[in-house]
Amino acid sequence: MSAGGAAAAWHTRPMSPLAKKTIATIGSGVMAEAIITGVLRGRLVDPSQVVASHPRPERRDELAATHGIRSVASNVEAIEGADVIILAIKPQMLGRVAREIGPHLRPGQVVLSVLAGATTRALTAALGHAQVIRSMPNTPARLGKGMTVWFATPEVSTDQRAQAAALLGALGKELEVDDEKLVAMATAVSGTGPTYVFLVMEALIDAAVHLGFPRHIAHDLVIETLEGSTLFAKQSGMHPAELRNMVTSPGGTSAAALHELESGRLRTVLSEAVWAAFRRTVELGDQLEAAHAPEDGRSH
Repeated sequence: MSAGGAAAAWHTRPMSPLAKKTIATIGSGVMAEAIITGVLRGRLVDPSQVVASHPRPERRDELAATHGIRSVASNVEAIEGADVIILAIKPQMLGRVAREIGPHLRPGQVVLSVLAGATTRALTAALGHAQVIRSMPNTPARLGKGMTVWFATPEVSTDQRAQAAALLGALGKELEVDDEKLVAMATAVSGTGPTYVFLVMEALIDAAVHLGFPRHIAHDLVIETLEGSTLFAKQSGMHPAELRNMVTSPGGTSAAALHELESGRLRTVLSEAVWAAFRRTVELGDQLEAAHAPEDGRSH
């Protein structure tokens, strides 16, 4: 397609809430790159509207070459003129990065955090900025198949919420909630969820190898079975218990397998894993809030 044809195709798409907005990513690792890929794939913005900051020159060169975006070494330079600022650093770096960019944030800019555990209270205190969104995407976002739950502070405008919904929607499904605790809960379910699935996947592959399958065949058998089962559950709209009963004949192979799974407390172990992830999320939030609490003489 010619450059003129590409431009014409661009302008015939429905107007995105991000169409005339600039996006900056601070901490341009895996999740930030997933967001960049998603918004460009969905043509929500042009590459010229995206700037990414990263301390390593080779990473900056890689981002610029792969996506056609602008990359800079300075976080302050990245946020200058940006409408949406994606904070995708490690939680322990929040203090240093916030001290760096906080004084340069201005009203009208919205900061969208993908930091695990970081509460809006910790973020607003650290940044000195009220227009903040806390979100929790998961790794399938890299393929546009993610699930993101997010919460916005009251200071975030309707237009900014539309921008966040469009941006996070480019990663898969997005859900705005009006209770921030649900983001912490989602961190333990959908955010950490791929970990549970990958472990089950690995265990089933190892079991198939133990039976006698070559590993590459075992891998394909398990991957295709999990993907097909998930798609079937999604499209049927049936409760998982109904689906399970459909394939469980009296005295059959599924019944024998289920007996072992129930004897091994599979449900309880999964539930305990989710609760452990939730407790850790809350703990991280408490630590970040304590670290960035105002120094006003109060005890924390």
